[in-house]
Amino acid sequence: MTAPTLAVRHRLAERGIDPQLLLLVPATVFVVALFVYPFCYGIAVSLQPAQGGALAAYRTFFSDAYQRDTITTTLAIALPAALFNVLAAVPIAYRMRGRFRGKRLLTTVLVVPITLGTVLTAEGLLNFLGPTGWFNRVLIFLKVTDQPVTLTHNYWGVFFSLIITGFPFAFLLVLSYLSGIDPSLERAAATLGAGWVQRFFRITLPLLAPGLATTFCLTFVLAFSVFPSAILVGDPSGSTRVISIAAYEAAYVRYDYAGASAAAIVMGAVELLVISVVLGLRSLLYTGSTAGGKG
Repeated sequence: MTAPTLAVRHRLAERGIDPQLLLLVPATVFVVALFVYPFCYGIAVSLQPAQGGALAAYRTFFSDAYQRDTITTTLAIALPAALFNVLAAVPIAYRMRGRFRGKRLLTTVLVVPITLGTVLTAEGLLNFLGPTGWFNRVLIFLKVTDQPVTLTHNYWGVFFSLIITGFPFAFLLVLSYLSGIDPSLERAAATLGAGWVQRFFRITLPLLAPGLATTFCLTFVLAFSVFPSAILVGDPSGSTRVISIAAYEAAYVRYDYAGASAAAIVMGAVELLVISVVLGLRSLLYTGSTAGGKG
């Protein structure tokens, strides 16, 4: 190590600054450039409407039921989808912790949908669950129903799309958290006579719960920002008119950039509120150490 480097380290140490904190500079610049600045810029634009004062865009959004209801519509889609993905990922990831033949192939099959993209997923849903899709053809052939079951261009089309694209993400996260839990804890409980149900609910699940909360938050953010699916396999002017569509229409249909920014800020605020509630519950429900699945 050269003398100038040592001198710099000594000067930083004298001022109470850990030199290793400099490693955070690139990440800090990245976050500021791609998150903090756009967020602040969006707030500034939302406070500069063409008329009506600084808060006119927000008053317009919340006073119009057609715009305001997009919040509840988006939550009604995103919350169940995120919860389903997390709950479905837990038993599958739990069974796939150990080593067994075909594990890599099965993991690949479960993760492949994350690479398909929203448009390809929507096309597949239309071909399979649409009025003339394979699913309805089989039902009609088996005389289960006389008319096609409507599973696309409505709430269910968007919900299924979010499940297909969000489950692999939740599965990988849950699997990583489960891998961080010491298996000797379960083995010790087994030697004391605990069955697998007791071991899971009294040992694994409490250690996994913080990781599940984090996974839910991440999958919720992905689902709450739904846009292509709500248009391609949903009802963008009705039951699946989510808040991102409201922001898009304000920006590129009415050219009301202040209104679009206001909708985007409201969208971000709702996401932060839900995440804060989930993480707050996590801190209340979990009082153990940070090791083993807390993540």
